[in-house]
Amino acid sequence: MQKTIYAEAINEQTNGALTMDAVVKLIEKPKFKSQGDFAFPCFALAKTMRKAPQKIAEELAATIDHPLFEKIVADGPYVNGFLEKQTVSKQIVNAILEAGSSYGSHSFGNGQSITIDFSSPNIAKPFSMGHLRSTVIGNSLAKITEKCGYAAVRINHLGDWGTQFGKLIVAYRLWGNEEKVRQAPIKELLALYVKFHAEAEKEPRLNEEGRLWFKKLEEGNEEANKLWKWFRDESLQEFSKIYALLGVEFDSTAGEAFYNDKMDKALELLAEQKMLSSSQGAEVVDLAEYGLPPLLAKKSDGATLYATRDLAAALYRQEQNQFSKAWYVVGSEQTLHFKQLFLVLQKMGYRWAEEMTHIPFGFVLKDGKKMSTRKGEIVLLEEVLAEAIRLAEENIDEKNPSLKNKQEVAKMVGVGAVIFHDLKNDRQNSIEFSLEHMLRFEGTTGPYVQYTHARACSILRKSSIEISGGSSSGLKDEASWAVAKLLMEFPNIIEKSFLQHEPSAIAKYVLELAQEFNKYYSHVKILADDGELESRLMLVKAVAIVLEEGLRLLGVKAPSEM
Repeated sequence: MQKTIYAEAINEQTNGALTMDAVVKLIEKPKFKSQGDFAFPCFALAKTMRKAPQKIAEELAATIDHPLFEKIVADGPYVNGFLEKQTVSKQIVNAILEAGSSYGSHSFGNGQSITIDFSSPNIAKPFSMGHLRSTVIGNSLAKITEKCGYAAVRINHLGDWGTQFGKLIVAYRLWGNEEKVRQAPIKELLALYVKFHAEAEKEPRLNEEGRLWFKKLEEGNEEANKLWKWFRDESLQEFSKIYALLGVEFDSTAGEAFYNDKMDKALELLAEQKMLSSSQGAEVVDLAEYGLPPLLAKKSDGATLYATRDLAAALYRQEQNQFSKAWYVVGSEQTLHFKQLFLVLQKMGYRWAEEMTHIPFGFVLKDGKKMSTRKGEIVLLEEVLAEAIRLAEENIDEKNPSLKNKQEVAKMVGVGAVIFHDLKNDRQNSIEFSLEHMLRFEGTTGPYVQYTHARACSILRKSSIEISGGSSSGLKDEASWAVAKLLMEFPNIIEKSFLQHEPSAIAKYVLELAQEFNKYYSHVKILADDGELESRLMLVKAVAIVLEEGLRLLGVKAPSEM
C-alpha cells in the first residue's frame, strides 16, 4: 500500500511519463537504512523529460509532499522517501490485527484452478529423503496459490506402473517370503528390488524376465495383477502414515496405471493432426523446429511410454478441472521431458498448454552424493522424522520439562525442522542432509522461528492487557520500526513466492522477521507499564500472527508454548 502511494506521488509529479506499473517495479529498497524506506531511480525518466537523472531527482524531492512521508530527499539520481514511522506502523499493525491470518492474502487468482502435481513416489519402494523435496515444495506452493486466490488441486501422480514392477514380480517369485513382506512390506520389497539389480549384473537374462512379466501385467495376467495390486495397497498404507505426519493431503492419488485406458485417445488425437511419424519402427512427434529431440510416443513393440501417459494425464486434468495453470513439481532431471510435453500440447492447438510449468528442484545429498534406491543408498524419511521428533522431545525435556502436550509439541518441532530445512533453500539448489543442523534452536532453522513465535505468545500471556482488537496508536522508536517495516513486506513476499514458485522466499522472510523481533525483545522492555505498553503488545501480536501464517504456508506448525 505505502509503495503504491509513493508510486502515485511520483507518477503525478511526472505527468504520467511512465505507467504506474513501471514506477512500482522501479521502486527499490535502499541499501542502507539511513537512506530511507523507498528509493526511485530516475534514469528511466531522463529520455522523456530530457533532463539528467540527478536534476529530475532534485525536482521531484522538492515537489512531492504526502502525510505518510516524513521527508523526501534527492540522493544522486534517486528520490528517497522516509516513511512517517508512527503513522505507518499504526496502519500496518492495525491492518494485521483486523485481518488476522488472512493478512497478506491476494485475490488475483479469482478462484481459478491450478493443478499441482507433486510428491509422486514410486510404489513398492520406501519413501526416502529424496522424495521429501517434491512433497514439501508442492504442499507449500498449494498453500501459497490458495493465499493468492486460486483453487489448488493437489495431485499425487504415483509411480505405480512400468518395467520395474516386472522386475519386482520376478524378484518376489524367486526370493520372496509372503510372511516377511506382510510384516514389513516396504523394507522387504526394497531388499528384493536391490537384490534383483545386484543379481541382474551377474545374470543379465533376469532383466529380460522382468520385461516379460511386465508385459504379462499389461496383458492382465492374474498372478502378475494380484501381486501388483498387493504391492500398491501396502505401499499406500505406508505412505499415508508419512503424509499424515507431514500434514500433506491430496485431492487425487491417480497414478500412472490410471491412464492405461486413456492413452489410445491421446495417440488418436496426435494421428488425427498428422503429428506422428515413424522412426526406427517407433512413433514419434518431431520437435526439430524447436531444436529438441523428438517425443517418443509409442515404442517399436507397440508399448506406450511415460510421455504418452503424461499427454493423456494433461488432457484428462484439463477436462476434469479446467485448470488455468498446471504446475509439475518434479526434479530437474526431467526438464527435457516437460519441454517436449508442453510443446506437443501447444502444437496440438491447446492454448491452455502455455500455462503449464515445470518447477524443478535440486537433490537431497548424503555426503555430497545423490541417494540411489537401486543401490540401496537411501535415508528413509520415516526414520528421519521419528529421530527428529525424538531429539525435539529430548530438547524440550532439557529446556522446559513441565511443558504441557510435550509429545505434540515435539512432533510439531521435529517435523517442522525437517520441512523448514528443505524450504529455506532456493529450490534449484541441492541440499546436504543433516539432522543435527535441522534441529538447532538458534540460527537459520525452523525451531528458531517456532521458538520466536512461542516467545511472542508468552509475552502476550504475561500481560494483563487482552489484545483481541482495538487500535494501535503506533510506535516511532527505531527498534519497533524495523519490525513494523518487515511486517509491511509480508503481502509482497507472498506474491513474489507465487510468481517465482519459490517457498524459500517465505522461509527467508520469517527467519528475518524472527531475528528482527528477537533484537526488539532484547532492546526494549515490552511489558514496561507506560503509555506505549498497549501499542507494543499490539506489535507483538502482529508478529505472532505473521510468523504463524508464514510457517503455515510452508506446512510448518507454530506451537504457542515450547
